[in-house]
Amino acid sequence: MAEVENRLEGQVTVYSVPGCPHCQHAKNTLKKLGLPVCDVNVNQHPDIRGRIKELTGRSTVPQIFFNGVHVGGNDDLQNLAPDELERLIHMVQSQPLPSDALPLPKEDDTDITAKEEGEFKCERDAFADIVEEFKSSGQIGTHWRGLKVYRNSFTGEQLLNWLVKEKGVDTEKAGEIAQGLKDRKHFNCIVGKGLESSTLLRLLEHEPCAALNTGQMAACSPIKASELSELLRNLILKLYSDHLSADGKTVDYKAMSRSPSFEHYCELAVQLQRVELLSLSREEKLAFFINIYNALVIHGNLRIGFPKNVWQRYRFFNYVSYMIGGEVFTLQDIENGVLRGNRKGVAQLLRPFSKSDPRLQVALPDAEPLIHFALNCGAKSCPPIKTYTPEGIDGQLRTAAEAFLENDDGCMVDTEKGEVKLSQIFKWYKADFGGTDETLLNWVLNHMGESPKKSSLQRILSAGNVKVGYIPYDWTNNGTE
Repeated sequence: MAEVENRLEGQVTVYSVPGCPHCQHAKNTLKKLGLPVCDVNVNQHPDIRGRIKELTGRSTVPQIFFNGVHVGGNDDLQNLAPDELERLIHMVQSQPLPSDALPLPKEDDTDITAKEEGEFKCERDAFADIVEEFKSSGQIGTHWRGLKVYRNSFTGEQLLNWLVKEKGVDTEKAGEIAQGLKDRKHFNCIVGKGLESSTLLRLLEHEPCAALNTGQMAACSPIKASELSELLRNLILKLYSDHLSADGKTVDYKAMSRSPSFEHYCELAVQLQRVELLSLSREEKLAFFINIYNALVIHGNLRIGFPKNVWQRYRFFNYVSYMIGGEVFTLQDIENGVLRGNRKGVAQLLRPFSKSDPRLQVALPDAEPLIHFALNCGAKSCPPIKTYTPEGIDGQLRTAAEAFLENDDGCMVDTEKGEVKLSQIFKWYKADFGGTDETLLNWVLNHMGESPKKSSLQRILSAGNVKVGYIPYDWTNNGTE
């Protein structure tokens, strides 16, 4: 492909999402050609995503247009015949972009951009100063209950007496302040309940867990859970995009881990410690936990490295965690405990949450099959990453499923052999799709966009005796050595 030297009247429009390897490769190819690119992030503009689906019949990104002519995705761009590419370039050189050719964002869409950049202003929590003073008071220490030792703990009596003595308040006011600290999740009750004198308490930052967002106090006033997860996911998506290679094939995770923006992400993740989860609606839970899962995978990869074998993967998904709302959630807890309605995951003998586990209150009542096309585990065969919002979450998840099934990594149909090959995801979680080949294939058919592939699937299903196979899963990561 030769570089374009003449001044161009039109433009090439690329509809993409941050962190998309195929999008990055396409934009880099166009840049080398000297073509002016209008890059539209469809994560920010769901209405535009819908219009692009109408225009192209596709849910995947990128979708590339030369002026108003649809070229297709990255593979279509790379495989253009030289004479066809020359014709398209000449059109963009000589013809301006028609004013009504394509849906484009409004120029004043600055509020969405700010949210994507991870903008967050911390308002210090009203109780943060009291917690800081209490930490340096000498009240926190080691306590025994029978033969068990509890480090970095304190009793309800210690807290109340300290408030009376050091803050100069009466007993009733001390009780109100202590209750306020408890309600705002500054500490957990580790032995006993309430604020009785014998109750043992521990500050969240002192919890003896390996959660990646502990070790310091969440000093900001609690932010709404869905807003915080969206900020975190957008920020780490931008980091991912900023460190993606020009061809979209590799990510420089080492450079990402040294980025000041990653430090900002880690500071923001600390605020998850005290978010309120019990009041979340189903839609808010879906968006929140999908975004957090995807962000946590990248955070875990940056902190402890990529799992390279079956044992390391098992440990990774059962170990990498965040403290959220005062409780620790691993990747397995989020996927199988919360989003799959507390079902056993792959190679799990027990359900993630017991009947007495407080995290069970957060779990969805039933498994949501569509989450499997939104969760990105960090491997090359995982679905692409994006950000989800509570508003229209079901539509967003259905779009993700359509895009996954459009790709041959998700579904292949061979009409001659009467065979359908599916991603291993469908094999591992077959119970979520009805449990049988018949219910699974009907689910796939009902969640495909209108396409030749869907028509082919309809034909072989009508013929009967369909063979179902599964595509090998690529567990390799895309990090640079």
